Amino acid sequence: MANEWNVGQKESGLKEETEYAVVVGVVQRGQTEEQVTEYLDELEFLAETAGAKTVKRFVQKLDHPDNRTFVGSGKAKEIADYVDQHEDVSMVIFDDDLSGKQVNILEEEMKVKIIDRSTLILDIFARRAQSAQAKTQVELAQMQYLLPRLRGLWTHLERQRGGIGMRGPGETEIETDRRIVRDKISKLKKDLAKIDKQAETRRKGRDAMVRVALVGYTNVGKSTLMNLLTKSDVFAENKLFATLDTTVRKVAYEGIPFLLTDTVGFIRKLPHHLIESFRSTLDEVKESDILLHVVDVAHPQYDDQIRTVQTLLKEMNCQDKPTLLVFNKIDLFRERNYDMYLDQDGREEVETDLTKGLQAEFGQEALLLSAETKENLDVLRQRLTELVKEEYQQTYPYVAKQW
Repeated sequence: MANEWNVGQKESGLKEETEYAVVVGVVQRGQTEEQVTEYLDELEFLAETAGAKTVKRFVQKLDHPDNRTFVGSGKAKEIADYVDQHEDVSMVIFDDDLSGKQVNILEEEMKVKIIDRSTLILDIFARRAQSAQAKTQVELAQMQYLLPRLRGLWTHLERQRGGIGMRGPGETEIETDRRIVRDKISKLKKDLAKIDKQAETRRKGRDAMVRVALVGYTNVGKSTLMNLLTKSDVFAENKLFATLDTTVRKVAYEGIPFLLTDTVGFIRKLPHHLIESFRSTLDEVKESDILLHVVDVAHPQYDDQIRTVQTLLKEMNCQDKPTLLVFNKIDLFRERNYDMYLDQDGREEVETDLTKGLQAEFGQEALLLSAETKENLDVLRQRLTELVKEEYQQTYPYVAKQW
């Protein structure tokens, strides 16, 4: 099936009705079926966040992906037959990045849109972007992602289609010429450099204040916690990447002021171009003094999520900052894991052992709480105040003397 694009024609809007999707994962060498199952669970949540409902998943074991169809030819035909028998299915989503050639071949065979994980994440970012900075960052990431795929993707140009994977700042005029795309990327980089300079100027104005950054995997409750700690109204929703734009609030506990920053959530297989484009947003993390690493302790793979975040922090040279592991959603953890006959003493013993085990495993101080029920929120405030005090005494002693 030819790629259906409408070159240079601007659409007045994009389809918002629910789209139905099939998701596809490959168990490659060094991976387990359990890991890929969890990746596909996350992929389905990404699809839901973008507005799609998953109706079927396909998994195949392969030593390495097929150069033409990513999955084997037999599995590709099986997926194509399923899609052909279910007319409501409008897209197939792969959990790994595809080349332009693979997308083109798969669309010819399956007769529906083919989306990969990076395209899906970029689509969500395009929908969530609110500020000029975020919109420019997303458009730059989209263009950089598309550039090496032009030959395969734009072989046949007929009309633009809407829906998931096709929205965003770069969707209204799809350039087919690499030179034009490179010029566009160059312009976006210049625009972003101006915005980054303005953001840097704003950050310089905060030099004499301790900065605390909320970091963590996406959808762990950072924005909800931000609202509780600052009594503000940062947008929070039970979807992936609900927050894209960095939010900074001034807070004062016990008369000690500091800045608290809510940042974009991390995720596995985050597109490289997206990390590059959001460099200035991530600078808020790099320039912070203290990190509150928020974790969804009720998530079955929370330990993998912690390692994902720690790996990204290490890549940003932020691994040595004072860090407090905040294990959120302890209320859900109890609901999912505790026996109904476990008494108060037994619960406290389990949670004490859990906290000690987490601290030993990840080498950082840990605290259990629930942003939903506000349990242990006062404990977090107290510990955060102590950390901020210590940081002032080490970094800004002249400010601390004023108290």
